[in-house]
Amino acid sequence: MSRIAPTGAEDAEAGFPFRQAAPLFALTFVDVLGLTVILPLLHLYGIAFGASPSQIGLIAAAFPLAQLIGVPVMGALSDRYGRKPLLLISQVTTCISFIMLAAAPSLEWVILSRVFDGLFGANLATAQAALTDITDNHNRARGLGLTGAAFGIGFILGPVISLIALEMTDSLAVPALTAAAYSFLSILLTLFAFQETLPPEKRGKTNRRSTDLFTMRRMLRVPGVAILVGILFVEQFIFFGFESLLGLFTLSRLGLLGEGNALLFLLIGFVLVTVQVRYIGPWARRYGERRLVIFALAMLALGLLLAATTPAQTHPFYVRSLAAYDLQHQAVNSTQAILGTLGAVLPPDGRSGFGGVLWFALAVVPLSIGAALIRPNVNSLLTQRVPPTDYGAVLGISAAFASAASAFAPLSFGLIFQAYGPAAPFWVGGVLMAALACAAAALLRGSQRS
Repeated sequence: MSRIAPTGAEDAEAGFPFRQAAPLFALTFVDVLGLTVILPLLHLYGIAFGASPSQIGLIAAAFPLAQLIGVPVMGALSDRYGRKPLLLISQVTTCISFIMLAAAPSLEWVILSRVFDGLFGANLATAQAALTDITDNHNRARGLGLTGAAFGIGFILGPVISLIALEMTDSLAVPALTAAAYSFLSILLTLFAFQETLPPEKRGKTNRRSTDLFTMRRMLRVPGVAILVGILFVEQFIFFGFESLLGLFTLSRLGLLGEGNALLFLLIGFVLVTVQVRYIGPWARRYGERRLVIFALAMLALGLLLAATTPAQTHPFYVRSLAAYDLQHQAVNSTQAILGTLGAVLPPDGRSGFGGVLWFALAVVPLSIGAALIRPNVNSLLTQRVPPTDYGAVLGISAAFASAASAFAPLSFGLIFQAYGPAAPFWVGGVLMAALACAAAALLRGSQRS
């Protein structure tokens, strides 16, 4: 248990199945790339049909709310019929939903495309279940971390591709069709590169209840599952509140526009991917998933509190009149569109320097470390609570509750922002996350592997 350095020799000793995991990493990356091409532009699809801020909020919430219903059932079906068939169904429906979005003749059609994808789009949860099949308790956190790393890389590159697609044409159909193309590529990877990880003899054939509408209730009754899912829900609710307000906060405090925030996202992505690819496996083997969950929550709390204390100092190249001009000639920021008019005010000239930007960059480091560690380790603990025949079901529950938290967080934290100012959501989030870390330390006793 004294191993620290994440060397190739240690990974080989741990028996990590790189050859089987590589196709899952690739198809997850390509699939997320297609999704993140669309996400930054969803508000524009609504605006194109004259949507109000509340209707744009409905567009954003349609997918995660539909996932709350669909993903647990899809995960349970993958336990019964295998990962590959359900992964293909999920990817095909995602591809169709992007085509529906590209051809949407009305606002209702836009919303329908997101609901359709949410009900059947269990791509990430099914890929995680497949990784769970080919790993054991010793290296599962590392395997689940790989899907998180693929998500992080796709999250960085997807918005860049969407901007390039929009530069090539004024048609919003082009980014949607680009996303459909990436989704089709992930279908091909699944068909020809992915080997089924759940053979027929290991499937839950006798567990018929796992495929009915009571899957969620049955899973939450398993000892320890409700606690872990609750921790993940609250964490995602707080963290996605931070993510959704990041652009408005940095605009109000630091005068950052799209380019500056893009650099921050690159920093977040770099830290997240580094931790998930290089460190999560050795740390999980040395300290165990329970301690890493508590550590991740503590890091998230620290980062949020540091962000809340960011000095109100604009970056050295900030000029208020130029920033106002740029805002007037750019598409409406997606967070602003979802939340409506929050009263964010451009900071005045005369308070420029490097202090504010450097402080906030420091804050996002523990935030990124916590975000990199939390979900893989919670999901690894969840799989230790259920038999292998329920891996897909329990990971589907995890994904569904995380999606539900993402649906409700922007509006909740947006109201705090509007009522009490830019720093208030981060203060509230930091305090709540610290309380969650303390609660997790008490509630997860006995979850540590011996």
